[in-house]
Order: sequence, then structure tokens, then C-alpha cells
Amino acid sequence: MSDKGGILVTGASRGIGAAIAEHLAAAGYSVGCVSRSGDLPKRPQASEAVCARWHALQADVTDGAQLKAAFDTFAARAGRVRGLVNNAGLHIEAPADSLSVSDWRLVQDTNTLSVLLASQAAYPHLLAAHGALVVNIGSFFDKLGVKRNLAYCASKAAVAAMTRVLAVEWAGKGIRALNVAPGYIVTDLNREQMEAGPLRAYLEKRIPGREPGSADDVGKLVASLYASDIGFLNGETIYIDGAQGIAH
Repeated sequence: MSDKGGILVTGASRGIGAAIAEHLAAAGYSVGCVSRSGDLPKRPQASEAVCARWHALQADVTDGAQLKAAFDTFAARAGRVRGLVNNAGLHIEAPADSLSVSDWRLVQDTNTLSVLLASQAAYPHLLAAHGALVVNIGSFFDKLGVKRNLAYCASKAAVAAMTRVLAVEWAGKGIRALNVAPGYIVTDLNREQMEAGPLRAYLEKRIPGREPGSADDVGKLVASLYASDIGFLNGETIYIDGAQGIAH
């Protein structure tokens, strides 16, 4: 148990979610690491002190009952739960004219329904904290028209909209909501594509600084939002994309 309380992170076993879990634990929070596998974050460099603050929780983020059970388990261990990071997500590419209904539904369920269900499962615990923060992980694709990304762009635009509604609806209850929207981020899952080949050449042209971001960049930002505890910052989308989304 941490004196700072607990924060739940969905999709925490790898990638951006694992980095968020590490930086939150390094800041002193107990971290409920939710994933379908129930594995702890894959962060070999994490210190023993950080790993000791991680709690493995198994749940399908599209199943409200599983999420409720996992969140209740974490609350019993961590005490005051003061945060939720809705990070779990899925990316499927397909031309708009042949995107299957099953793929559309899978992306929407994983990227948007999960935000609703996790927020609902966390709500009673966040309400009891008397000062809590929900951070949703969106994407800068929420404001772009990207070929072959109809389902993903729509899902991330929905996450931004959901963040605004949660912020307005829950502000009077002491719960804030923010949307962190990354651009191209290097993770263990995409490192090969990001560091060589056509995508790398494209990013060097499109990102003003010529380099994609890292999972640690996002992890540090999310941890800073909890550490700074800026009460009047609510409902906003914070882009972390190296200025790519505004470059012309």
C-alpha cells in the first residue's frame, strides 16, 4: 500500500501502458496493472521498488463484470484509489470501402466501450477518494483523416468526446478527466517499423524534430498530471506528437 494511493492502468502489460505503470510507480503510487493476460508490465529496467508497487490484475476490458472484480480487488489492496488510466487499445487498418463490421466493432469495443466500462467500474472508488483523475489515452488521429484508419480515427475521436463529457458530469463530484493524445510513439511492438524503412522515412519528413516519441515520453506526461494535481485543468486533450499534428 502506498500513502499516495492507487492508480489503475488498463493495457499495462506492455508498450505505452507498461511505461505509464513504471513512471506512476516511480512517483510513489500503487499501480493496478490491468491486462487480458494478467501479466505485470514488461519493463526489464524497472527497479525493485517500482516492481513492488505493481499489482497484476486480469480482466477483459470489454467485460464490465471482470473489470469491477479486478478494480474491487485492487481497492482492497491499495486503499484510496485516486486515478484511472484508460490505456488499453487496438489498431486495425483497412480501406473504408471494405472495412468489415466485425473489425469495426472490435476496434470500437476495445478503444471506446472499454473506456466507458472501466470508468464505470472505477467510479465508486474514485468518488470515495474525494479528489481523483481519469486519464484517457487517445491519439492525435482524433483530428486527422488518415487513409485506412476509419475505425481507429473514429474511436479516438470518441475517446476525446467521452473525456469532455466525463469532465463536465463528474467535476462536481471531485473527479477530473483528461485526454492524452500521442502521435507516433516507439514501443517494443513497433520498434522495427519505426526505426527503418518507409515509415521511418515518412516520419523524418512529417515530424518537425524528425524523431518519433518514446513510451517513456507518454509515461512521464501521465505521471506529471497526477503529481501536479492541477484542479482547474479538466476535460482537455493534451497532444504529445512532436508538433506533427500542426505542422504544414
